[in-house]
Amino acid sequence: MKAYLITLLAIFSVFSSSNSEQEKKEIDSVINQWHEAAAEANFDNYFGLMTYDAVFIGTDATENWNRKEFEAFSKPYFDKGKAWTFYSLERNIYLDKSNEIAWFDELLDTSFKICRGSGVLEKVNGKWKIKHYVLSMTIPNEISDEIVKSKDSIETPLISKLKLN
Repeated sequence: MKAYLITLLAIFSVFSSSNSEQEKKEIDSVINQWHEAAAEANFDNYFGLMTYDAVFIGTDATENWNRKEFEAFSKPYFDKGKAWTFYSLERNIYLDKSNEIAWFDELLDTSFKICRGSGVLEKVNGKWKIKHYVLSMTIPNEISDEIVKSKDSIETPLISKLKLN
């Protein structure tokens, strides 16, 4: 009986692991399709891969949009046939135990040089959708003091304003 139980647990563990790996492949594909839709300026495909309540946080401190706001911001770029192009350099994908929520981080080759993206996906009606995405520029430690100085005149007033809220 004990051997039977151990065998059953081992089989379940292998199935669970392979199921998670398949989910990660699907998630990786969705993220790649999302980036590709932006590069192709395909508005419908791009936003079709996001949940209706999705959030996109951009590189500027004021860029924290719900999906509707992000669509309004993005539409002129997509309409011109040129949105943005991100090439994945590295990506890590993680899943919760239910395989219904996933999160990831990635390094991207972009027009801003290397950026970091991170996000959350949710399984909606059996399909993975991007629910939350954060894009940030990386700053090499060697030049961080220079960058902070150059941001000072722009962000100090914003910090003061945000502290009042």
